[in-house]
Amino acid sequence: MAIQLPGEVKETSQFEELTPRQIVEELDKYIVGQTKAKRAVAVALRNRLRRQKLPPEIAADVLPKNILMIGSTGIGKTEIARRLAKLAQSPFLKIEASKFTEVGYVGRDVESMIRELTEIAVDMAKQQAFEEVKIAAETNVEEQLLDLLLPPTSVYSSTYNEGNETEASETDGTSETVKTENRTREKFREQLKKGELDNRMVEIDTQEKSSPMIEIAGGGQGFEEMGVNFRDMMGNLFPTKTKRRKVRIAEAKEYLLREEQEQLVDMDRITRAAIEMAQSSGIIFLDEIDKIAGREGGGSHGPEVSREGVQRDLLPIVEGTTVNTRYGMVSTEHILFISAGAFHVSKPSDLIPELQGRFPIRVELDSLTTEDLKRILTQPKNSLIKQYKELLKTEGIYLEFTDDAIDLIAEMTAEINRQTEDIGARRLHTLLEKLLEDISFAGGELEEKQQVISADYVRGQLAEIVKDQDLRQYIL
Repeated sequence: MAIQLPGEVKETSQFEELTPRQIVEELDKYIVGQTKAKRAVAVALRNRLRRQKLPPEIAADVLPKNILMIGSTGIGKTEIARRLAKLAQSPFLKIEASKFTEVGYVGRDVESMIRELTEIAVDMAKQQAFEEVKIAAETNVEEQLLDLLLPPTSVYSSTYNEGNETEASETDGTSETVKTENRTREKFREQLKKGELDNRMVEIDTQEKSSPMIEIAGGGQGFEEMGVNFRDMMGNLFPTKTKRRKVRIAEAKEYLLREEQEQLVDMDRITRAAIEMAQSSGIIFLDEIDKIAGREGGGSHGPEVSREGVQRDLLPIVEGTTVNTRYGMVSTEHILFISAGAFHVSKPSDLIPELQGRFPIRVELDSLTTEDLKRILTQPKNSLIKQYKELLKTEGIYLEFTDDAIDLIAEMTAEINRQTEDIGARRLHTLLEKLLEDISFAGGELEEKQQVISADYVRGQLAEIVKDQDLRQYIL
């Protein structure tokens, strides 16, 4: 969702005008099938926009309806969440639940995902603020570069630039010098704008950070909980030094522009906007949630206790709590959590009841059919075949896939998925890479620049893979 800095008039973004049906249509451009999952996330996101239009006393009690996606790997769970966040311009974090450990064990604590989401929100807010001051920053950088290219040679030049033409015109000689210098400066300005001076070398002062490496025993996750920006604190103890460097103007432009943008923006304002954005429009995709559910059997209860402990640690985060970050306190009440898992060994009912209740919307994703795999190869805006065509086009090789070749690739993919572990559309990456291995290896050295991938070519390259019962080397 669009960032609104304090004091700004809120503009209606393109996304805010989209209905759930239109959101699904946007997702259809990148993801094949899975209509039920798309509808669920579209409604959840639209409800966020509806909540923002409610009176504050009601809006505070309208909590997001978190979603649990159930389905095997490679069928679009992660892509749905990622594309949704991109469409909504929301801070988005994908993280595996299996990375977390119960409090008291060595590993990541669940609150770290809120800190990471806040960092992402700050980066997004900072980038938008940088864009807002970019024109003013570019003007300032232009003047700095002109000063480097043509340093003022007299006091008359500076007084002339300040508008004190009377002092500068006391004698005809000084007046002519000032006019000449300003004409030269304007000529350089034009050349600078056209990029004609990009390869000229100039000397600029760059910051040289040389903070010593300090290790803190046991300070991994616990130290960040203290809410202390240790890096900034050490930076104050060891002030940054400046180093004179000789660089091309093109490189100097980038460095000075970034520096100027940082000076022009108000970081306190950005931080406030970022925290609000993380709280009201953040999306966390909690993958592999089935890995912390259920029992694998056996006599050892260690892993089971740890799994249930992680679930209980997750519970307050998903229910709504306040987490201390380096930018301030962040409430998780209105963050949308989308969890996903294959649930081959365990099942959703193996999660503790309290956590089940926090994911009221459950969507079971469909396994990919041969027809789905055909559409995945060609239909999405970023389809695999389009990607390979564009990659090889950079070396003058033009690929053309016949319809029967695409059908055969999809059929082979479906067959291998049936014979071995079903990894969904990810199998297409394996087969296409093997199929185009010779062409990719030769690249621009190929004499025949127009390469037609027919069904016969596919059979010649991939038939042995399908026949081979030991497919371990081709399985991701």
